[in-house]
Amino acid sequence: MKPHKNIFPIFLQILFSKPILGVLIDSDYFVSEDTVAENLIKRKNNCTRQPAVIDQLLSGTGYNKLKLPNEDGITVQVEFWIHAITSINEITNDFEMDMYINEMWLDPELKFDHLNPCKQNVSVSYEVLEKLWTPNSCFINSKFAEIHDSPFRNVFLMIYPNGTVWVNYRVRVKGPCDLSFELFPLDIQECHLIYESFNYNNLEVKMRWNEKTQNPVYTTAKIRLPDFELIKIETTRVVAPYAAGMWDELHAKFVFERRFIWYFMQAFLPTYPAIFISWISFSLGTQAMPARTMLGVNALLALIFQFGNIMKNLPRVSYVKAIDVWMLVSMTFIFCSLLELAIVGYKTKNEEKKEKKRKNRKLGKNLELNLEDSPIGFGQKFEKRIMLLPENRRYGNFEKLNLRTIFENVWNWSPEKIDRISTILFPACFAIFNIIYWSYYYNKKLEKAAAFKLDGTNP
Repeated sequence: MKPHKNIFPIFLQILFSKPILGVLIDSDYFVSEDTVAENLIKRKNNCTRQPAVIDQLLSGTGYNKLKLPNEDGITVQVEFWIHAITSINEITNDFEMDMYINEMWLDPELKFDHLNPCKQNVSVSYEVLEKLWTPNSCFINSKFAEIHDSPFRNVFLMIYPNGTVWVNYRVRVKGPCDLSFELFPLDIQECHLIYESFNYNNLEVKMRWNEKTQNPVYTTAKIRLPDFELIKIETTRVVAPYAAGMWDELHAKFVFERRFIWYFMQAFLPTYPAIFISWISFSLGTQAMPARTMLGVNALLALIFQFGNIMKNLPRVSYVKAIDVWMLVSMTFIFCSLLELAIVGYKTKNEEKKEKKRKNRKLGKNLELNLEDSPIGFGQKFEKRIMLLPENRRYGNFEKLNLRTIFENVWNWSPEKIDRISTILFPACFAIFNIIYWSYYYNKKLEKAAAFKLDGTNP
């Protein structure tokens, strides 16, 4: 009688699946439900339960947690699961996140497949981990790191029959960031963590990223912060020299892009109305000087107040940021409009004085006509004509510089003409500044993204 060709899957079903009504092994033999149940119960009664397995591993074999499991060195596979990134602080240059740290290594002394265990893997409490050898790994560059203990210590430990140990820690960690604000708020920032064994060099413990997964550091959900968005995670392994030897360091780099829309709405967009309001004064004429002064001063004060609110949340760096350039140039435009107002007011006042002198001259001429008939009047008239001779006739002609001529011509413009030219010149210059500013800093952002080798896909 030939055995049934599907006998191996059927045996697997008998051993690991729920009881079935009957199993057909070949055409003449049928295993009943009672027989399957008896075999499962017998197997269950003869197996070694989890407490006995742990007791025999740690007590019966003389296990020593201070001894390296393999004298040739232990390879520790590491994997990070990023649960949440809670904050990025520009003032202290750090970021904080909750994550799961997975470590897996092979400890031959914990092999228990010969004990006929009831379960193919043993999941035990974190208290057992304190009795086992561990690589004593840590974040060497963290500002703060702790294992969650709500309501108990969040450590998962599983031991496999071949001696493989899998440890999972739920950790809150605060790490450093290399923040640079030259392009703020069009900036891309980088934060990083360094993970290594604190006690063992790479001859004893080889730290490796998990080679079985494409991304040993990945997020369990999309990471979105109020100011930033996580756009890339990069992992590398670095062999670092120390006084006691060479250590394997696992580097995880997190690249964040600032979400620009809030700053555009709160910082850039309000500056446009402030600048446009300062240009209204060009159309009010030379007689409304108090109203023009009020418009310009109020626009300048509003811009300064807004700039201060933004800067108080940023670190005091010693270089110029992109938003500094924008705010300072915007304030310069408003300040120049106030200078134009001062020039127009000065020229208007001079014209009023000249007009008064003209009127006084007319009155004086009428008096002179009455005095011309007398001898005294004739002498005064002769002397005045001598004094009113042109300067060039008295001292000679001198060649004047072109720049001086141009300046004199511009200075002789009327206040109305200055306002008309300012109405065209100020908006044109501001438009040119906008084109140059946004083109320059957007290209700088693209260059920085290319330096980080960003492909535009989020982790």
